Amino acid sequence: MLAAGFGRAHVSQRFSDTAIGRGLRYTGHAESRDGAWHELRLDQRDPVSGLAARVTLRSAAGVAACQATTTLTNEGAEPILLLGVTSLALGLEHNPIDDLDLLSGESEWLGEGRWTRRALRDGLVPDLGLALHGQSGRGRFAHVSTGTWSTGSHLPVGGLIEIHQAEPQEPVDHHYRRRGDAWLWQVEHNGPWRWETGERLAGAYLALLGPTDIDHQWQQWLAPGESFTTVPVSLAVSPDGLEGAVAELTAHRRELTRPHLDRAELPVVFNDYMNTLMGDPTTAKLLPLIDAAAESGAEVFCVDAGWYDNSTAWWDSVGEWQPSQTRFPRGIEEVIARIRGRGMVAGLWLEPEVIGVRSPMRDKLPAEAFLQRGGVRLVEHGRYHLDLRHPAAVAHLDEVVDRLVEELGVGYLKLDYNIDPGAGTDRDADSVGAGLLGHNRAQLAWLDGLHDRHPGLILENCASGGMRADYALLSRMQLQSTSDQQDWRLYPPIAVAAPLSVLPEQAASWAYPQPEMSDEQIAYAMVTGLAGRLYLSGRLDSMSGGQRRLVGDGVDAYRKIRAEIATAAPTWPLGLPAWNDAWLAIALRAPGVTYLAMWRRPGAARSVTLPLSQRVTADVLYPRELPAWTTEWSAGGLTVTAPGDEPFSARLFRLHPNEGSL
Repeated sequence: MLAAGFGRAHVSQRFSDTAIGRGLRYTGHAESRDGAWHELRLDQRDPVSGLAARVTLRSAAGVAACQATTTLTNEGAEPILLLGVTSLALGLEHNPIDDLDLLSGESEWLGEGRWTRRALRDGLVPDLGLALHGQSGRGRFAHVSTGTWSTGSHLPVGGLIEIHQAEPQEPVDHHYRRRGDAWLWQVEHNGPWRWETGERLAGAYLALLGPTDIDHQWQQWLAPGESFTTVPVSLAVSPDGLEGAVAELTAHRRELTRPHLDRAELPVVFNDYMNTLMGDPTTAKLLPLIDAAAESGAEVFCVDAGWYDNSTAWWDSVGEWQPSQTRFPRGIEEVIARIRGRGMVAGLWLEPEVIGVRSPMRDKLPAEAFLQRGGVRLVEHGRYHLDLRHPAAVAHLDEVVDRLVEELGVGYLKLDYNIDPGAGTDRDADSVGAGLLGHNRAQLAWLDGLHDRHPGLILENCASGGMRADYALLSRMQLQSTSDQQDWRLYPPIAVAAPLSVLPEQAASWAYPQPEMSDEQIAYAMVTGLAGRLYLSGRLDSMSGGQRRLVGDGVDAYRKIRAEIATAAPTWPLGLPAWNDAWLAIALRAPGVTYLAMWRRPGAARSVTLPLSQRVTADVLYPRELPAWTTEWSAGGLTVTAPGDEPFSARLFRLHPNEGSL
């Protein structure tokens, strides 16, 4: 706990060893249970500041993970200005820091989920001989995200993995080191956050936080009697290395997500945007595409951007969300009727949090309904940003969604988010960061209200692809767009990495086959979608019959495996993907069966061996009509061979264990 007038007990830029934190003393605890959730509340108090801290840990039965928050209450006589509060701070004193790897992720538009695993001693946390100096270190390794793109630069997921050096007969690559303890965490906030690790005299430590003063201009006054609660974070633990911790965090995420019919059905979504209509929908373009999507097995059809504007220059005029009259001469109702008549759920794209600078809504809403600094509305890329703390902003969005659902019969909304307003707003807030935190929390309350009013409505989370893929939002929304990447050759590493951050059944990676593609290329694009939640696009209406059958076979394969995807934990037999890896692989391991997706890219050898520990039988699930990839088991694992010289090819396998489990 960092506060003005108290500071740190040991000088550094860490969130460790603060004066108030060091002064805390245990005052009591309580335990309770709510359904599957166990809750432990630990109470502490600092007599000097008068601050009381309650750390709440929630854990679902049978899952080795917990969600944590910290609530501070000012029990003193004077106001206190908070500058940073950890949601969870831990010392990892039983595992030597020399034996720990750090897992961290970078992300950006079109290149989401690029993971790195390095030993802490490999330039991250050097051995400074702290014991000789008798003090904890002052440095730290930190990942910090600013603004509202919570996954736009760094990922709020990270891990510390204990390493045991390989025995002489074992491979030396760190992916294959013998398993040790692992901790995997996530910060669950739709705004700014920070996580850090470093070395104390006693060993490594971990601190997980939401916004702070030093990083995010966050300050919060706490008057006597007032309380403040941090953003939630989660931590999973396992003695079975990274894969064990991933399995526990995956199970924990499933417990965090709001119950919804979509979780059981996982329908196939077709979206008209990617490499298809690209934000220029019309009745004439949509009707044949709707028919082709239905014939290929789609169960949801989403009309993406452009449906609300009479021109193609709609970027800075959005906000009213009224259907275009020129794009749909007989009304958008004709399009929606065709979608529903073909047995699909009708969906629309929406970017609710923004108002274009040319939109009529800019003058219909009060100035206080927008994020602002110094009384001036913030503008980013031709858009204003709504402040959902204001009731007029919420009422506007409620009217839009209720109209689309109740009058047009829309059952699916793709909620996009293409700007980042920066540090926040100083209107009615102790600081710019505090104003943003208030807006972030108001957005979550708005989403909760949507589901309360429309419990069957499916919500897709999107922010220029995967720029806001956090579990504040994903605990409330049903699926996540993993990227805006339009190059089908570059998409697979994004899809392979996604389940480390997002549940496999929520990770919607585009599969956008096109008429000009070869059959192998179509299969390559389809397998990208089959690695998680199938999210289909492409000019299906212009394909040959054979091409459409190949797409339809992929949809059929997804339907056969989707129930098991919803129970599966991801593993990476070839290690976490690097952007330019020639071979890529992800396995989704469910009880009794594993699904393995593999891609072969330029520069790859014909064969690759997956170092599996148990003998398996491999059957090609998709595509079944193209030249078969062969598999052979040996003591080193499963060797997969791709025939021919096609530089881009992919297959989806079903693996059955012969002995034990994979």
